[in-house]
Amino acid sequence: MTSTTCLLCICALAPLAQGRTIDFKADAGAVPEEHTLEVAQKNGAALNSTLASLQPGDVLIIPNSTFAIMGGIYAQGLDSVTIRIDGTLEFSDDIKHWPRKDAKGRVAECIQLDNPRNVTLTASGKGTLNGQGKKWWGIPGIGYLIRVENRPRLMKINNGKDILVENLLFKDSPYWTFSAYVDGLEIRNSDIDVRRMHDDGHSIIDITAFNTDGFDVGGKNIWIHDCNIWNQDDSVCIKGNTENMLVERVNASGFGLTIGSVGGGTTIRNITFRDCYMHKTIKGIYMKFRAMNHAALVADVLYENIVIDEPSQYGIWIGPAQQSDSRTFWRGHPCSIFWPQLPGWIANCDVPALGTYENITLRNITINNPKGSPGLIYANKTNPMKNVVFDNVKVNNPGSHPFGKTYFCENVHGVATGDTSPVPPCFEDRTSKAVLVV
Repeated sequence: MTSTTCLLCICALAPLAQGRTIDFKADAGAVPEEHTLEVAQKNGAALNSTLASLQPGDVLIIPNSTFAIMGGIYAQGLDSVTIRIDGTLEFSDDIKHWPRKDAKGRVAECIQLDNPRNVTLTASGKGTLNGQGKKWWGIPGIGYLIRVENRPRLMKINNGKDILVENLLFKDSPYWTFSAYVDGLEIRNSDIDVRRMHDDGHSIIDITAFNTDGFDVGGKNIWIHDCNIWNQDDSVCIKGNTENMLVERVNASGFGLTIGSVGGGTTIRNITFRDCYMHKTIKGIYMKFRAMNHAALVADVLYENIVIDEPSQYGIWIGPAQQSDSRTFWRGHPCSIFWPQLPGWIANCDVPALGTYENITLRNITINNPKGSPGLIYANKTNPMKNVVFDNVKVNNPGSHPFGKTYFCENVHGVATGDTSPVPPCFEDRTSKAVLVV
């Protein structure tokens, strides 16, 4: 796989037809700088009615003020429009009055766009969508037991085509920050900031803002670049049935530059992460299969030119998803977040037999001072990983817990080249050290 991946197939937005310019305050009657429930509901209704009225070529401007707004913002079939957020949309944290989307009480998203075409989300400076997630996260640890994952995404895009997102700050999402399934997406110069505390790292308190994924994307022809992400789950996460995606020049700190969790019946192919920096992240490079009943494939993946400083867990994890998605949080689905620290009858780590990894390359990766062992490369013995290459992958000053100062490595057909150190114990060693003749 070449490192150019999908540059030539990234969406090029068609020129917009001439249309109206609509000011959210002056034309739609939105009320800025007031934060009552009544105002939030009024502004939410105004935004919904305005979005429903947009025609090709229209530009909606959110002026440079803060607008309290109730969630449940929804638009269907936007076509060739621009939404310019020059100010702040501050979503209500009134959980009691938050709109539900079904009789089971599942909450509506903050903003959901279905079937948008040729849509630009932009700002003249740095526009802000503030999810005010702390109320949704609740008391650290306890809040998750109350609401689990019944929390709104800050932005969700379904079945989009040719979408541009630029110059936006997504702050404190209650749940996943940005979720999209698209054909043609560019995200540039946009940031994600999700945290409880403001220390230089991810404290145990910070991490209890569970499931606050960064850019969760799927589809094809996707380019994410020149962005900053600080969150408490996967920073960039590539979902199933995705091909031709490039992530570059991203600063990310969270649970990783991630592929997965991949479920059965899906394929991910032709993915590149390159020229990225990860400061005090939790995990670095993270590829994961969830439990599944049908086959899944991850193939033709390149991670290149990535520096990972002081990860608090592992610089590299390629294997089963280390996660829990139920109130029995000590059990893995499929691998426990407490494995291998707790005994196996409490904390399991099962590897899905139907998940296939092949043609995976890590090149020019530097991991400095990880608190734990270098990481894990782990497949089911009935379905080993195929053609895994570590080329100049260096872990400097690794910790020894829990795998010693090397990788946990099983059921992998792998090769280590260049200055890779340490060499995963189940790889063929073709490094310069291995061929050195004295």
